[in-house]
Amino acid sequence: MQPINPSASIADYYLGVLRNLSADSKLDLIARLSQSLKQEQQPAAPTDLQALFGAYQGEETAEELIAAIRSSFPAACRGLE
Repeated sequence: MQPINPSASIADYYLGVLRNLSADSKLDLIARLSQSLKQEQQPAAPTDLQALFGAYQGEETAEELIAAIRSSFPAACRGLE
């Protein structure tokens, strides 16, 4: 038994989907895929974990925040308060 190759399965799936496209559509798709590979992908900036810690620093009081949150609930949930 041969091992399953996920890349081949995905490629086969898309080939089946694209089989009915016109030649012009296929060429356009090839050009767009090629262009997407040529674009430099920038690595994600590392997350500063220190920025995730600390107290909330807003102008609203706790009561104002609670009221804003409760007013954003859908009408069906308001009976649960």
